Amino acid sequence: MSLTDVLVVTHYLIATIFSLTVLLENRNPMKTMGFVLVMYFIPVIGVGIYLLFGQNYRKHKLFSRKGVRDNVLVRAWEEEMMGVIKEVDELASNLLEEKWKVVNVIRNSDKSLLTFRNKAKVLQNGKETFEEILAAIESANHHVHVEYYIVEDDAIGRKFSEALIQKAKEGVQVRFIYDDVGSSGLKKKFLKPMVDAGVEVRPFMPVLFPLLTSRANFRDHRKIVIVDGKVGFLGGINLAARYANLSDDFVYWRDTHFKIEGDAVKSLQLNFLLMWKFVTDQTPEISSAYFPKTEIDDICMMQIAASGPDSDRATIMSAFFTAINSAREEIRITTPYFIPNDEMLMAIQTAALSGVDVKVILPAKSDSRLVQSAVMSYVRELLESGVKVYLYKKGFVHAKTMTIDDRLCTIGTANMDYRSFDINFEINAMVYDEDITSRLRSDFNADLEECIEVKLERWEKRRLRRRLAESLARLVAPLL
Repeated sequence: MSLTDVLVVTHYLIATIFSLTVLLENRNPMKTMGFVLVMYFIPVIGVGIYLLFGQNYRKHKLFSRKGVRDNVLVRAWEEEMMGVIKEVDELASNLLEEKWKVVNVIRNSDKSLLTFRNKAKVLQNGKETFEEILAAIESANHHVHVEYYIVEDDAIGRKFSEALIQKAKEGVQVRFIYDDVGSSGLKKKFLKPMVDAGVEVRPFMPVLFPLLTSRANFRDHRKIVIVDGKVGFLGGINLAARYANLSDDFVYWRDTHFKIEGDAVKSLQLNFLLMWKFVTDQTPEISSAYFPKTEIDDICMMQIAASGPDSDRATIMSAFFTAINSAREEIRITTPYFIPNDEMLMAIQTAALSGVDVKVILPAKSDSRLVQSAVMSYVRELLESGVKVYLYKKGFVHAKTMTIDDRLCTIGTANMDYRSFDINFEINAMVYDEDITSRLRSDFNADLEECIEVKLERWEKRRLRRRLAESLARLVAPLL
């Protein structure tokens, strides 16, 4: 038997083993057939593609949530919230009507509780966001927890580093998680002063060769800051100068972030502690200072929806899907990366076809040519369904927001794409409040002034070469 014969037999044996694995996972038939064919007919590379992009990580979780959720303080807080929910369950469900289904989806998928005693503020763009976060950090007495996808060694990154170093020197506990791929430009000279000052610094899933490991797929895309368990922040803004429109390579950056005070901060805290457990491989000691008594009297109903390879279901995608299906009058979506899966695209199209007024803002120019081409490949389908599409011309719109009618909105880290729904760790605030929803709708209308509306007749007249490039980009959409 020649070496070639041995290699061929080995290839088909390995391909058969992995094909059986795919078959037993009972996935979408088209996806199953696609991976099987690739593995059999593209030697070596086909199996590599499956290992990189095809594994069902939800059946093989990257880490367990046990330990943190079992903590007596965490369980006490959850039981307290459940008691509040039982008291007002009927009142809240009547008030939210169809939107109550979103509450149940998140609660049953992620065990995330609906909180009531909250005070919230929408933050527009980096300047306002960074000022609010730095002010909160400066006021910290017990702890500062920070978790970011992108941290850069520039004016903003250094300003935050200095703030964290100062608090650590004052005796405040400071924990800092950064994603090793998103923040790949960070060097030891940036991190060492923080470590020397007492900041507990941990990278999320460090990789030596990002393109050669499946761990490049499972990134921590969250942007979270928690101060003393009382104030929390999340949204689309990373720690980099370009988000504050301070970058030398100037492109106007339009983004949205969210400040929370109250019970919802405890949900943010829980998710941070779960991530800290993973990056340190130790269950953190949890004191009452992490879950302080809420002193907020304002009422703003809110849930924190988190999803990632640690969750049983795609919670954020399910919440978006349910929210869109609950719409009666209008839907407003702003997203930088619109590469939806079939289910989400169908939900948006069906809403428009049913008479709901659906408007979507996308960037006219993205930070990635390939991604932008994939995004543009969906525009025709949206227009044909009656969705109104607008391209933001002032700069790059990076905000990730959606409003449904007059009492439901979401702000967070999740894009309307495959990666956010199925691969990365994401976190969003689902807010059931008229005032916050109204504010986001006002921001959306203001952004429309900087947009051009796409018309189907003109869109269909674009050059064949451009349309072909978009269609080709769409083929690799799940990988973008």
